[in-house]
Amino acid sequence: MTETTPPPLATEPTPPPSAPPVKAGGMLRSSAIFASLTLVSRFLGLIRDLVITAKLGTTFAGDAYYTSQNFPNLFRRMFAEGAFAAAFVPEYAKRLAGRGEKDADTYAGDALATMATLTVALTILCQLAMPWIMYVYSYGYLGDPAKFKLTVILTQITMPYLPCVVIASLFAGVLTARGRFIIYGFYPAILNVVTLAAILPVNDPVRAAYAASAATIVAGISQALLCWWGARRAGARIHPRHLKLTPEMRTLAKRMMPGVIASSATQINLFISAILASQVAGMRVWLAMAERFYQLPLSLIGVAIGVALLPRLSTALQREDHDEAQAATDQAVVFGLALCLPAAAALVAMPGYLTEGFFARGAFTVADAAASAKLLFHYGWGLPAFVLIKLLQPAFFARGDTRRPMIYSMISIGVNIGLGVALFYTLGFEGIALATAAASWLTVLQMWLHLSSTGTWRPTARAWGKIVRVAVASVAMGLAVGLASYFRPTLEAPFAAIQLGPLGAKEIVVLLVCMAGGALYPVLLFAFGGVTPAEARAAFRRRKGDTTAPVADLS
Repeated sequence: MTETTPPPLATEPTPPPSAPPVKAGGMLRSSAIFASLTLVSRFLGLIRDLVITAKLGTTFAGDAYYTSQNFPNLFRRMFAEGAFAAAFVPEYAKRLAGRGEKDADTYAGDALATMATLTVALTILCQLAMPWIMYVYSYGYLGDPAKFKLTVILTQITMPYLPCVVIASLFAGVLTARGRFIIYGFYPAILNVVTLAAILPVNDPVRAAYAASAATIVAGISQALLCWWGARRAGARIHPRHLKLTPEMRTLAKRMMPGVIASSATQINLFISAILASQVAGMRVWLAMAERFYQLPLSLIGVAIGVALLPRLSTALQREDHDEAQAATDQAVVFGLALCLPAAAALVAMPGYLTEGFFARGAFTVADAAASAKLLFHYGWGLPAFVLIKLLQPAFFARGDTRRPMIYSMISIGVNIGLGVALFYTLGFEGIALATAAASWLTVLQMWLHLSSTGTWRPTARAWGKIVRVAVASVAMGLAVGLASYFRPTLEAPFAAIQLGPLGAKEIVVLLVCMAGGALYPVLLFAFGGVTPAEARAAFRRRKGDTTAPVADLS
């Protein structure tokens, strides 16, 4: 396969009259606003998971339900959040600025027809073949016919979420290109709200699993309609079109296909982990709870900053402004690590305190929380790698290079499979998470070495100094929360008689410890000089002419 870089579209010094006004805002400011909206969705997602784990626990219905979520989510993250977003959003934005609304919306209409046809066909194929697919993906369930049958049915129910969310992602990409991303930041919360409404009245685990799965489809349709409405309100006129493989669509597909693998290595690695996990009863629930903790900073930081960085880099390279490209990547990496390293330190320092404090109730036992914590520990030290992959990929994508990230991801997937199988049968189930983290760090190392050796990008001395200071502040914060975890009984004693609804002593104290760690870290960060207050204010200050906005994570 040869690498090709399509010629840039012609642009004009100023947008044509047909181009709508867009909202200004710096890359990190856009990311921060989006991250705030995502935080609301993630908080609702936490409540959703608290309710689901309490009702389903690690029963066979719990394993079946989380399997039904994992399978379509693999394709959703590949198509909606990875390659499609990276290929479609910059191209639509260029057409909007250089050729006007009509041309951009025609391009979006062709993309809508192409992606809808592809994902509907994939959904139908998967639904028809689901029993055979589950023989591979959930072969550990074959010893329990009732569990296997329920898994097949629930996954068939949830698969149509894929075309819904891809359609939503297209209209949301249109919104970001037009500088409108409040709806895009908000709409993932619909899934959490609808699922809670469906599952709260149900107490039987099997019926609750059916209700939650059906709610996924209702939420997907609602998300697509909301994003379509938002894009129309923003001035976009995108209509369904006949499927035509135009040169533009062939170019889109050519850019997407390598990126499907390159953007989704982490998700494919997690998918492989889930195949091994099917051999251990309850392990897919343990994995889902561990993933909930690291997916929060990954979506708030890696996805938000990483995709906001892509159009900024593309614009800088189009103008041949290499200083701006260097500064943008430096800024993204420093601020990305400044936000994810403390989260990683906390996950490594107190994984058991987090899983038990938040999820050990009802059918999800203390033993289940301890098992989930073993997985969370390894995801904790893998978290910076998950984020760095999102931050370094734009340096390749903005230059039209999807081939190298694809190769690196294929190597990572191979390592994850080999190492995961070896560790699973020697170290135990936690070896799955260890292999995923190690494979992700290998991907980061390969990307970093290529960018550095070719002179495409390497951190400046100032950026390296910032990274070291951020790391020191994060370790200090991690030691503090780890100490609090060690003295947990002492801290909980004053709250023993307090019960605030579902919150008892352990829930109250773990929340207080998290809040204290969150308050301590900025003090340490500023004290060590990782980021100065002036730099933080400048990063989020409105910048004239910068219209970048992040793309949502939909979990």
